[in-house]
Amino acid sequence: MRFVTAPPLLMISVEEATRLVAATIRPLSVEYLSLPLAAGRILREDLQADRDFPPFNRVAMDGIALRFGALESGQTEFRIESTQFAGQPPTPLQDLAAAVEIMTGAALPEGVDTVIRYEDLTFRTDDAGQRYATVQVLPPRRGHNVHTRAADRRQGDLLVPAGTRLEPAEVAVAATIGAATVAVTRRPRVAVVSTGDELVPITEKPAAHQIRRSNALMLQAAAWQTGAEADTFHFDDDPEALRQGLPALLSGYDAVVLSGGVSKGKADFLPETLRELGVEQIFHEVQQRPGKPFWFGQQPGGAVVFALPGNPVSTFVNFYRYARPWLLAAQQPEAPETLGTTAASGGPVAAVLTEYVQFRPRLTHFLLVRLEHGPDGRLRATPERAGGSGDMASLLTSAGFLELPPEQEQFPAGSVLPAWRFR
Repeated sequence: MRFVTAPPLLMISVEEATRLVAATIRPLSVEYLSLPLAAGRILREDLQADRDFPPFNRVAMDGIALRFGALESGQTEFRIESTQFAGQPPTPLQDLAAAVEIMTGAALPEGVDTVIRYEDLTFRTDDAGQRYATVQVLPPRRGHNVHTRAADRRQGDLLVPAGTRLEPAEVAVAATIGAATVAVTRRPRVAVVSTGDELVPITEKPAAHQIRRSNALMLQAAAWQTGAEADTFHFDDDPEALRQGLPALLSGYDAVVLSGGVSKGKADFLPETLRELGVEQIFHEVQQRPGKPFWFGQQPGGAVVFALPGNPVSTFVNFYRYARPWLLAAQQPEAPETLGTTAASGGPVAAVLTEYVQFRPRLTHFLLVRLEHGPDGRLRATPERAGGSGDMASLLTSAGFLELPPEQEQFPAGSVLPAWRFR
């Protein structure tokens, strides 16, 4: 057995912990997927318009197409020379005093410049079967109801930049430009590990002194929501089992997220075992509540390790404060300087505290809150009753947590604070 002397523990601030976690981010590799399979992924190439948007003068209403100049001369009745549907090649107007009956989406024919919708027309048919349309409501301008070529984007314009998540709108644009295959970030691979002799599989009935392995499934679900692939594992509080099981996870995954075994109890073997396995400890213990025992490190050439305290609220809050932004950032083309700078990257939003809160220890406090928009449109945060970091049920009625800075002890109603949302 090899013994490693642990470095002295130095509890660091939340800001410093955030900076150190961000410093480990390296963009994940690229893979090429067919467009339907790429939905939800992060794009790793710019998508540009292959032609003008729209690519022709597009008819925007069902009706008739005519020359605006004819209306200006006082003409209001027009012979229907032809009919054109969307998808048909446009046929130029032969008689400049006539009109083309035309459908939405069709290309505007040469010789006409304005479309009058059906609702503003009346029709008649003469004895020879020729149809005529009379304009009842004059259009306000030339080009009315015509979506002009290149009015939206021009050929070569940047449409979707690298780093964008491919939501349905982006998928539609990619399809429009013929991007049948796109370069995207591969999914992060995450190993979720629960530890503890007291934990049993969820399919088993626990004894009076046992609980089911809920943290692992909670973390797996949270990782899936970031776009990651997450597998779950469990180890008892046995140093040898940890030494045997962890190396494959440290080399085979991008991130290992552990729950439990990181505090100062006699069965908290993880910090020492991780160091024995060559994982570089970056920090252990953060000036925060809940979740102070948080341990973070990195295997050289391998996974980053988020070793989170085992109490469920501590586990949950630490994942959303540190691990989730890391997973989102690793899918971007470039590593950010800080974690969670925007709500889309897992960062906080501003919220207004609805009632007075006092928190005395000089620690950053993560306060569970309900979130709702007030009459003024601002996000309002109401503290949720919680029975400490072991009160998993308090997560059901919360939508996020406020981050209360350690410089203050009193937070009056109306204080604006960062809120980390998990709903």
